[in-house]
Amino acid sequence: MLYWLTALSDGGDFFNLFRYISFRAGGAFLTALVFGFMFGRPLINVLRKRQGKGQPIRDDGPENHVAKAGTPTMGGLLIVGALLTATLLWARLDNPFVWLVLFVTMAFGAIGFADDYAKVSKQNTAGVPGKVRLGLGFLIAAIAGYWAAQYHPPELANQLALPFFKDVLLNLGLLFIPFSMIVIVGAANAVNLTDGLDGLAIMPVMIAAGTLGVIAYAVGRVDFTDYLDVHYVPGTGEILVFCAGLFGGGLGFLWYNAPPAAVFMGDTGSLALGGALGAIAVATKHEIVLAIVGGLFVVEALSVIIQVLYFKRTGKRVFLMAPIHHHYEKKGWAEPQIVIRFWIISLILAMIGLATLKVR
Repeated sequence: MLYWLTALSDGGDFFNLFRYISFRAGGAFLTALVFGFMFGRPLINVLRKRQGKGQPIRDDGPENHVAKAGTPTMGGLLIVGALLTATLLWARLDNPFVWLVLFVTMAFGAIGFADDYAKVSKQNTAGVPGKVRLGLGFLIAAIAGYWAAQYHPPELANQLALPFFKDVLLNLGLLFIPFSMIVIVGAANAVNLTDGLDGLAIMPVMIAAGTLGVIAYAVGRVDFTDYLDVHYVPGTGEILVFCAGLFGGGLGFLWYNAPPAAVFMGDTGSLALGGALGAIAVATKHEIVLAIVGGLFVVEALSVIIQVLYFKRTGKRVFLMAPIHHHYEKKGWAEPQIVIRFWIISLILAMIGLATLKVR
């Protein structure tokens, strides 16, 4: 919205700053951060009053989680609210990719909100049936995949770009939309599975968003893509503003989610943020790089898949408990120890993901 202030510029004054994505990304970050600090405590107070007993705690979970009973959930509303406000204020609203990632974020956030509401109101961990959640998620992702394909350059439409290789594209044809569906829904659910300890999911999401924001900015500039030998996707640079808002909103939420958490993000936050990461990857043609940058989420999801399949086949478990962060809890690791080490792993993977821009 503020981008339109450039109409008041003569090319050399303050209003000219709004032409620059980097300036507006900084504004989005600060706006989202201030939003989080301003509305965090009031939102937590409202959630605690409305929810009473807070988020239901699984009976089969780690024993130390019983102490978290009564903590309110739906804290993702704070992140999503900060992100939405910052993006609408600072991004160019005539950019289709901005609306694409906003659509996916809000739609998955709505699914998560319905799931959290069902859990809190019924005081059980069932929530919305899994098939319904998946069905709605795939529908949203299908729309997003088709949307992205319409705005990709003709030479990139329905193509899959491979990291570490320049000028290598795989033509997926009609399979591009199903592939996009898997990427977006997979990312949403992987982040959801990771959200099991105080602060565990939000920092890796912020790291991944920051990394994807840099990638989006790079692939949206023809001079950068020529230098880096990556594929140019016009318009994606504006996604950096969205990612900056996500980072700022995430920091504001982390202030209240740091151990011991005053609020959980719930499915409202985890599904929204995971879906956003998947949508950004599809928009920027960096779907495989997302699997590197978000490798922690991939491992968390794979640990659940492996555990379920192996148990069905043999009646035995590979991990003491899945997702894998609970395995380390069972092994006696302290919660902050797990969280911080997983943050470090996320940062390392982000650096590897960024390296794919140059290693061609």
